Amino acid sequence: MTQSPHQTGDASALIRWTFWNGFRAGLPFNAAVVPFGLLFGVVAADAGFDILQAMAMSILVLAGASSLTAIELLTQQAPVFIVLLTAAAVNLRMAMYSASLAPHISSGPLWQRALAAYLMVDHAYALSIVEYEARPDAPVRAKLGYYMGVVAASVPLWYVACLIGAMVGAQMPASLGLDFAGVVMFVSLFAPSVRGLPKVVAMLVAVTGSLLLAWIPYSLGVLIAASFGMIAGALCEGALKRRQAGSQA
Repeated sequence: MTQSPHQTGDASALIRWTFWNGFRAGLPFNAAVVPFGLLFGVVAADAGFDILQAMAMSILVLAGASSLTAIELLTQQAPVFIVLLTAAAVNLRMAMYSASLAPHISSGPLWQRALAAYLMVDHAYALSIVEYEARPDAPVRAKLGYYMGVVAASVPLWYVACLIGAMVGAQMPASLGLDFAGVVMFVSLFAPSVRGLPKVVAMLVAVTGSLLLAWIPYSLGVLIAASFGMIAGALCEGALKRRQAGSQA
């Protein structure tokens, strides 16, 4: 029986093995990355961005959801601080992703950790954290190799899709439903992780609040609803812990 690099202890082979494992794991998500990138390019072109501006935003920010939010708010003539605040709030999850991954990769070289931070996308985190928790004792270089494998195809495809979308602009038919691709990707990534009453409560409060507060300008209702969701989830978790402590007393 052929032994895996984890068993043989061959460091170079292990890095290659984990990289290609990550590459294969990330491939299915490109079915959402490509249309989402096309959508960003189209929206940027419709908002008056030229190709250089659209690509600069795509490359520098590398965050579809916050970029789309920022463009929408700019077209609504929202104040700059509202645009920045909302985009930062949308991307706040990246800070939580980083905190979750830090125990696994914080001992890696600074430049690799910086590159991983720049390349942070939702499915890279979702796939990597599952791999890391399954192999907690794997070398940090192997863990980083898996992470880089996940994004190896996704990030270049994002750039290309954004470029194509910006070039075709309004010629892209709305019937393609490109905006739905991002929703599908987010749901497929995080719906399985919504387990336990506190998370369910947080999700329900946030979704309900977003619908009820949709009338608030500049999409600020989403931020308010998300805050309510986090508070509700924390209160529910605290109540469950107190109930459990009381039952054990």
